[in-house]
Amino acid sequence: MHSGKLNFYLSAADDLLRHADDQPSIGLLLCKSREDTVVEYALRGTTQPLAVSQYELTKALPDDLKGQLPSVDDLEAAIEKL
Repeated sequence: MHSGKLNFYLSAADDLLRHADDQPSIGLLLCKSREDTVVEYALRGTTQPLAVSQYELTKALPDDLKGQLPSVDDLEAAIEKL
């Protein structure tokens, strides 16, 4: 789980980029699958507010927008290049 790395980046963004009138940054950790036991143990010591949820973007988008987004295969290929 990459929650520690996400917390690091959020802390850095808040420290270096946030203006006095901005609210604290929020982060999204996107996972291919959800394993409740791993989530429970990985986030047990986290003191920041968080939520764990399942979200499928394609079901929420209007049909005319779905074709304008990259496919899952396109996203996976882009991630592998990193």
